[in-house]
Amino acid sequence: QSMDNDYFKERAVDVKDVRQRVLVHLLGLPYRDPSEIDQEVVVIAHDLTPSDTAQLNRKFVKGFVTNVGGRTSHSAIMARSLEIPAVVGTKNVLESVQNGDTIVLDGFSGEVFLNPAKEVIEKFTQKQKDFEEKKRLWATLRDKPSMSKDNVHVELAANIGSPDDLESVLKNGAEGIGLYRTEFLYMNNSALPTEHEQYEAYKAVLEAMKDKRVVIRTLDIGGDKKLPYLPIPKEDNPFLGYRALRLCLEEKEIFKTQLRALLRASVHGNLHIMFPMVATLAELRDAKLLLEESKEELYREGVEFSDVKVGIMIEIPAAAILADQFAKQVDFFSIGTNDLIQYSFAADRMNPKVAYLYQPYNPSLLRLVKMVIDASHKEGIWTGMCGEMAGDRIASPILLGLGLDEYSMSASSILPTRELFAKIKQSDMKKMAEACLQMSSNEEVEAFVKKTLQGV
Repeated sequence: QSMDNDYFKERAVDVKDVRQRVLVHLLGLPYRDPSEIDQEVVVIAHDLTPSDTAQLNRKFVKGFVTNVGGRTSHSAIMARSLEIPAVVGTKNVLESVQNGDTIVLDGFSGEVFLNPAKEVIEKFTQKQKDFEEKKRLWATLRDKPSMSKDNVHVELAANIGSPDDLESVLKNGAEGIGLYRTEFLYMNNSALPTEHEQYEAYKAVLEAMKDKRVVIRTLDIGGDKKLPYLPIPKEDNPFLGYRALRLCLEEKEIFKTQLRALLRASVHGNLHIMFPMVATLAELRDAKLLLEESKEELYREGVEFSDVKVGIMIEIPAAAILADQFAKQVDFFSIGTNDLIQYSFAADRMNPKVAYLYQPYNPSLLRLVKMVIDASHKEGIWTGMCGEMAGDRIASPILLGLGLDEYSMSASSILPTRELFAKIKQSDMKKMAEACLQMSSNEEVEAFVKKTLQGV
């Protein structure tokens, strides 16, 4: 890893992999590599890292169950993107299951049945058939615009982790890409991806989406997402530490390689670049300065690029509160509610002990969201949302009432959300949202929305 030769530096991760396999054999442990699964199984684990989940083959992995995790842990988010049923945070499933056991899991209800009786298997086989029928009905909405009952158009976009996700995006009728998580391009590599490798990946997505908007988030590494070839010092609070834009502003060459690749790819579609984890205007200015430097370099080299729109993820409360000032400096906002919720409630979203504080309907959070939307509209820019809340059946009608412009979600959530919006009026949702803002708890809002939408 410390050699001067780049070729040998890149082999360090291979040596580490061999070391890991040797240790597994010496200790007499079974070796498990998710990418090598070649028969139909349900994966049982204490936890799955984002890179483990990214390697799961949908053809063979029919579902997974873990001891730890929550709705917004990256394994759960990626399961929705991959359309793999998952139940996380069971606490003790790993200790309860043996290889060869029969298992039924319901990713909607969070139920898991070990070696179930015949009638349980029959019940869930029927439930599976009913869901397939529902999917066939949703498919008829694929090419229709996303309109409310009173003819207000909103954009329903998809979150993706790689070009491999495009099949699902197109199949589900997404009107754009609201979040391309580029970190998986880095995590699935044995070394930093080159400018050309990145250019090819971004180009593939832009060309597939034609003139539809594609929002590509710059590298968001840190927290629970690590790169074996880019050591990050151990931190007591990694989610609050050296990650995302903070890391990129320090590792300027890594950042500029990505920015150059994005700019080169911009000629192939409708590219919007988004910076994550922005806390201050100074950070935004520094990021935009490096983008301008990258443009100047390409211009001097005679490399063509298009004019790109620039936005930020609003996921830190400080940015939400100062949204009126940020709105003067960018072309759009995208609210990242997974982190905004954990930072607003001071509750680690990976910690099951405080999972009860994941409260997307809490009036305090809804007021922050409204503040961001109102600030953007005042400056004539749009606001989207790329957190899990965007595709939530309780939250999305509230967001419609608050005036959110774009909803980016797992591709599999797009058609059910399109069906829901076609049945409700924005004018009615506006009154409902105003009432929600005056309530006092997550539970009160949830009960009120369910009652208001009863029968929809």
